[in-house]
Order: sequence, then structure tokens, then C-alpha cells
Amino acid sequence: MNSPVSIAIHGGAGTLIKGKMTPEKEKSYRETLQLALDEGFSILKKNGSALDAVEKAVIVLEDSPLFNAGKGSVFTADGTHEMDAAIMEGKDLKAGSVSLVTRIKNPVSLARVIMEKSPHVLLAGQGAMDFAKLHGFQLENEDYFYDEFRYQQWQKIKDSDHFQLDHSDRKDSKFGTVGAVACDANRNIAAATSTGGMTNKNWGRIGDSPLIGIGNYANNETCAVSCTGSGEFFIRGVVAYDLSCLIEYKKLPLKEAADEVIFKRLPKLKGDGGLIAVDRSGNITMPFNTEGMYRGMRNSNGENKIAIYED
Repeated sequence: MNSPVSIAIHGGAGTLIKGKMTPEKEKSYRETLQLALDEGFSILKKNGSALDAVEKAVIVLEDSPLFNAGKGSVFTADGTHEMDAAIMEGKDLKAGSVSLVTRIKNPVSLARVIMEKSPHVLLAGQGAMDFAKLHGFQLENEDYFYDEFRYQQWQKIKDSDHFQLDHSDRKDSKFGTVGAVACDANRNIAAATSTGGMTNKNWGRIGDSPLIGIGNYANNETCAVSCTGSGEFFIRGVVAYDLSCLIEYKKLPLKEAADEVIFKRLPKLKGDGGLIAVDRSGNITMPFNTEGMYRGMRNSNGENKIAIYED
């Protein structure tokens, strides 16, 4: 290997209280997080690209009903699923993202095709669906995305003006975005993020996940970032790019810059959540200002970590 490789993933941050989850459920979360890490890391180990690694890791999380992305996406006010995703590579700052799509099994892969096969960065709604069909994406039946737990979540607040970010009855519960960042052997970095948004969301609401520089960003000169949390606050704080700027202009190390954003700047806006980030040296940081964040990291130095709560 030319240089150390590393990957980090997240499956959402929020009110994850120890003891509230059954041991079986926690085991399922940990196993799926480890699978996503292993799949992404195996690409890096074979000299594959950071871009391939983050896409693969996010696909694993999208394919699990445990996370609010892909198969596990929450219900909108209309009883449908609207999904967002983004992917970016740090070498040439190429990016692709998609918003408000339905029946797409892996929105992150559609985001990558937008990046590689269109002159655009962000496609949304019907136009994005037309583009997906043009490029051979199969549309899943709606029942593929049906999850009883998600359905019951929606039933509790359906026909009301309420919406919630994810897993519990408390509006500030778990934010179920998934994401990955990686550094490959050629010292290129990349980031990918995917989400099903908010339960009972209305009016085509778009959060931070598909917005480049906000929920997802990668630049070889600074870092690759994937965010999770209360999207409106991440948008207002331009969080991913803010982190990159602290490294570029203030010359802060990765961890210090990420801590500044998550523990100082975001709370000033009354925003909560977390992020994962990596730099070209393979350093990883995973800060969050909530009670927990599903997360994991693995590198070629033999470190392998899966965590849910604060350590």
C-alpha cells in the first residue's frame, strides 16, 4: 500500500439513550455498521478508490431497514418516501446529488451517475426520476420500502402539522441520515451521504444531505465530511464547508476544526447532530453534540471501532 487507508461511517445522531434499546436491536445495528465498514475497507485494501469505498459503504446502510435511507426511509405526509443523497470526490471536486426521488433502491448510486454522466450536480423530483430511468435504474415497488416501525411512527403524527426527525416520539430524537468518508492509498478522499428525510414532511422539504458544502463535502486540500442532524441548522451554518474553511484558512487540524463546528458554532444556532470527517493523512474524527451517534471507523493501522453512545 502506498499510504495508510481509512474509512468512517455514520448512521445518524440524536437521542440514543443507553438501556432504551434491546440487546438484540443494538447487536443488529452494530453488525450492519461493521458490514458497511468491512465492505468499504475491502475496496481500499485492494487499492480501490475512496469514491468506490464510500459508495459501497452507504449502499450497505441503504439496504438495511435499520437506517433512515433507502429501504428504511421514513414516510412523508402523503405516505410516500422521498429520498436524498450526495457523493463527492476531493481530487477534482466533482460531485453529484439527488433529491426528492422515490422507488430508487440506492439513491447514492444515482447521485454518482449524475456526477459522472451529466453536466449537472443536483437533480430533483421528476427530472431526477427521468434521468434515473434513462440510465437504467430499476424502480422498486413501494412495498420494498415499507417498514412496520416507520409506518407506526407516521401513523402517530399523520394528518397533523407535526414532523419528526426519526426514531422516537420526541422531535429531537434520532436523525437517521447515513454517510461515509474515506481516504485511499493514493491519498484521495471522498464523502457520500444518503437519507429518507423527516417523518410526515411536507411541501418537498429538502434537508442538508444532498446539498454540497452543507451535508456532504470533499476536498483533497482539506477534508471529506458527511453530516447528520437537524438539517435546517446545518444548512444555515453551511457546516461541511465551514469545517473545510477552518482547515484551509485557519490551518486548524482536522479534529480541532470539527470540534469547533459541532461544539461551538452549531449550538449557537441551536442546532444538534454530528459529522464524520477524514483528511489525506487518513486521520478520522467523529464528533457529535447529541446523546449518541451510530458510527464506526477502520484503518490500515489495525484500528476498528463501532460505537453508538458517548465513550
